[in-house]
Amino acid sequence: MTYLELSEDGGGSHKFYEVTVAGTSVTITYGRIGEAGQTKVTDFPTEAKAQAAAAKKISEKARKGYAPAVRGMRRRRAVTRRAIIPAATPSATAGVTSRSTPSTRPTVQRAPVLWRFDSGASAFGIFVDGERCWVGNQRGDVYTVTHSGTVTGRFRLPDGVKCIVADDFWIYAGCDDGRVYDLSGKAPRAAYEIAEDVDIYWLDIHDGMLGVSDRAGGVTMIDYEDESQWSRNGRGDSAWMVRCDDDSVYHGHSKGVACFDAQDGTPVWQTDLREQVLFGWQEAHSVYAGTARGSVGSVIRLAKDDGHIEAVYRCDGAVYSCATSPGGRHVFAGDNGSSVYCFDASGERLWKLDTGCGSAFSMQFLDDRLYIVTTDGSLACIDASEAAITAARAGSVPQPLDVKAAASLQAVEPSVTLETATDAGEGVVVECFQEGQRLRVRVVSPGYESWNVQFPKDIREPGARYLVDGLRSAGRGGFYRAYGEIRRLV
Repeated sequence: MTYLELSEDGGGSHKFYEVTVAGTSVTITYGRIGEAGQTKVTDFPTEAKAQAAAAKKISEKARKGYAPAVRGMRRRRAVTRRAIIPAATPSATAGVTSRSTPSTRPTVQRAPVLWRFDSGASAFGIFVDGERCWVGNQRGDVYTVTHSGTVTGRFRLPDGVKCIVADDFWIYAGCDDGRVYDLSGKAPRAAYEIAEDVDIYWLDIHDGMLGVSDRAGGVTMIDYEDESQWSRNGRGDSAWMVRCDDDSVYHGHSKGVACFDAQDGTPVWQTDLREQVLFGWQEAHSVYAGTARGSVGSVIRLAKDDGHIEAVYRCDGAVYSCATSPGGRHVFAGDNGSSVYCFDASGERLWKLDTGCGSAFSMQFLDDRLYIVTTDGSLACIDASEAAITAARAGSVPQPLDVKAAASLQAVEPSVTLETATDAGEGVVVECFQEGQRLRVRVVSPGYESWNVQFPKDIREPGARYLVDGLRSAGRGGFYRAYGEIRRLV
């Protein structure tokens, strides 16, 4: 048995590779240090061929920087789960809108939930587009669900899902194992790997650049090659908010919100708040911070250009999540008392309703519907149209449809196995090459710039050529991003 580890200072890779030969059988186990990893067993016609195959694998890993090590000497990365803040005792005005009084409205009004799906564990990750909804939970399960409530897909990641974000064509899931997985293809592929000493709280990706906020209150930007570009320490700790755009990175922590230049991390502004930031959202000209102060909280809207407070949306509990309708016309919030709120842009509360399925850890609004993922693991679709809310405030709500995943639905796990191709056809050919201690990927097909390609980490082999469906250049230029399926050219 040969056991190897790769642990790069500041680069993020922290993984093991074990090769065991037993007669004519070779067993390879690989993965993140401190975890069980994945296992592959291959049988050979003779013991000599098994020994030769094992030696070849060990030699390949040595060239990539792996070195002999002792299993168990390095600890698994630190992972912090978000604590649930106890809800305050309901006030006399709980569930009452700004236009009503306690004598005319019931204490608890139920939201018009159209359907809900139990993912099986507390859920932080959500993304919704025109085709489907994504939910990721603390067990590492990621499901896709149609807008009408049909479960269509399932992925199984190695650890809990922190968040799900979209960046142009690509859908990414940030995982507690320190990796960010690209879910855009048939199988999850590791796209980024975050340094082992970072206790990840939240992630965002914009134009291939990854922003990471952490327990210590820091923020780090990582480029498409998985290399750290800059890091800054915040004035507070527990940084649950990071949002990125073309120009800036917005970072929220226990003391307030800061803005940094996206290219070099130069501080632009800092707005101190008397409330701890627990979530972040952004629109074109404003950034929104969901906050808590004791057992109450707010959504605070700040101007992106200078950080001044534009509006405050008061809630009756600590705010776990927030979102807006397009342009910030309406602002939504979810608190620790299982309530969701809607405000107009100026800050007037229009309604507060109970979810009936836990507190919203994350949310997103699309086409008059508010989608939430909750502390009890539900992905719920709320009808947020004016007619539905009016009926709900009068006590009339639909019976939610309880969505179930088909028993036959198989979970797709991360894989390093590739289909092969013998002809380029209409695809684009790229190749992997060694540059110092790093493996890079560049374009071989004609008609492209001499840029490197953002490419999954675990399938790179020096000298190998791959066929991808297509390439897109980053918005800022300088590199390409592979999309679609990846096959090994043979």
